[in-house]
Amino acid sequence: MGAAVSRVQRIDPAPAQDYRGTFAPWLPEPSVGDPLPPGWEGLYFPFSVGIDGLRPDGTPQGDAPPGIDLPRRMYAGEDTVFHRPIRFGDTVEQRVRQGRVIEKTGRSGRLVFADLEREYLVDGEPVVESTWHDVFLEEGAPPPPVQRAEPEGDRVYRLIPDSRHLFRFSAITFNTHRVHYDRYWAQRVEGLQDLLVHGPLTRLLMLDAVLSGGGPGRTPARCSFTATAPLFVDREITVAVTDGTDESQAVAVSEDGRLAARATVHW
Repeated sequence: MGAAVSRVQRIDPAPAQDYRGTFAPWLPEPSVGDPLPPGWEGLYFPFSVGIDGLRPDGTPQGDAPPGIDLPRRMYAGEDTVFHRPIRFGDTVEQRVRQGRVIEKTGRSGRLVFADLEREYLVDGEPVVESTWHDVFLEEGAPPPPVQRAEPEGDRVYRLIPDSRHLFRFSAITFNTHRVHYDRYWAQRVEGLQDLLVHGPLTRLLMLDAVLSGGGPGRTPARCSFTATAPLFVDREITVAVTDGTDESQAVAVSEDGRLAARATVHW
């Protein structure tokens, strides 16, 4: 990706309603003029590339750094700054540009860490800025070292995502990464245990969990999310939130006690 790519979209309530009905039914139905929940901007500007523009794993080729020949691509995390709310009905411009690219060699072999910088603007003013972190890996790269965690906090939430959840999130975001719906590809080609829960979905579930206890009118200034281990279909995910005055912490823990993700929300 060279210069920034710009797209414009009206923030219609429909994608948010689809997400709410599947993952956050306790929230009120969205209406024009209401604020878009923080993080939900990721439900808009779906992946839109022709089938010829996809890598074999189903991810877009165009937003990968030039010359990357590593076959596996994984979402590693995201750092987001919220300047002010986006509202349903707003016309938003999204600008996407390539961020830093770092190549390393470790226990997993050759790795390339690549960032995508996304900026959302309303009337020419930035409202949300988010840096998406991807990692490209060799075929057969071993999984990361296991980190254990106790799912403890001030509030604890549990979810067992099944194939319907994964399908719906893929459909809302037009995500064709085959690890989320093609079991043969996930297990036989990428060596995963089963279908993979989307990293951006885990981020949203954790951010929703933090914000559900934030109190009226409390909105985040920043959110940092790091994925540390895969989460799989049909297995319970526990999200534990520790509330704080200046920041709140959340962890996502797999059914077998692995730390899968960390999130910090700064108020």
